[in-house]
Amino acid sequence: MDTGTASTPPADGAPAGAESAARAALAGTGVHLMPPRGALACLGADAASWAGFAAHWADLTQDAYAARRGTRRLRRYGHFSLATGTGELRLLPPTGFVQPDGTNPLYTSVDRRFDPLTDGFAADPVLLRLIGLLGRVAGALDSPERWSVKVHPFRVVATADGGGEPTPEGRHRDGVTLVSSLLVGRGNATGGESTVYTPEGGEILSVTLREPASLLLSDDRRTLHGVSPVRPVDPARPAHRDVLVTTFAPG
Repeated sequence: MDTGTASTPPADGAPAGAESAARAALAGTGVHLMPPRGALACLGADAASWAGFAAHWADLTQDAYAARRGTRRLRRYGHFSLATGTGELRLLPPTGFVQPDGTNPLYTSVDRRFDPLTDGFAADPVLLRLIGLLGRVAGALDSPERWSVKVHPFRVVATADGGGEPTPEGRHRDGVTLVSSLLVGRGNATGGESTVYTPEGGEILSVTLREPASLLLSDDRRTLHGVSPVRPVDPARPAHRDVLVTTFAPG
């Protein structure tokens, strides 16, 4: 998709209860797990549209930064600007990805460069509806004029020799307001447990995202998060875990 503007389409028949529950939980405990049924309804995604969305994970490229630390991770990166009042969504030109001080201990202030989202991925209706949904949910935490929306599709690959580290940096913040993790799929994989913590290290929620469209949300300003290693169930074959991490910060 060329850099330009679009709108985040509403999901027809999206259950208001699913969004309301997410907003209430984020405003309260700072964490919410939206079950696949609710997420798919909010995204207006049927089997065909979800399959088309998931197919983008076959076109990710190598994360050279993770590879230097022994993790095989494939990814791309997209940066959008979302107007909170109108829902206008603008895809921004490709730039480096930099995390602020005091967040990711491995890559703080490192200007990392990743291949951008493909045109088809950036224009996928499921992605656009997801951004719209997350924007409405993020309104429970803050109300800037525009959100800076960063989209990170990941595939972590693990073999019997290791290498399946979704978060090699360990517990961390992303330096944003809202962080979300949408499970797209996993194969031959065990592990990959997502845990959200208080700043003091207390566990708020721990869950293994197993069913596609499971959506984990957290208030990044007052929590930490991390994911345990992924390992293959059958050591003769590689394992993979596909997720979409999307973050919102004022901007």
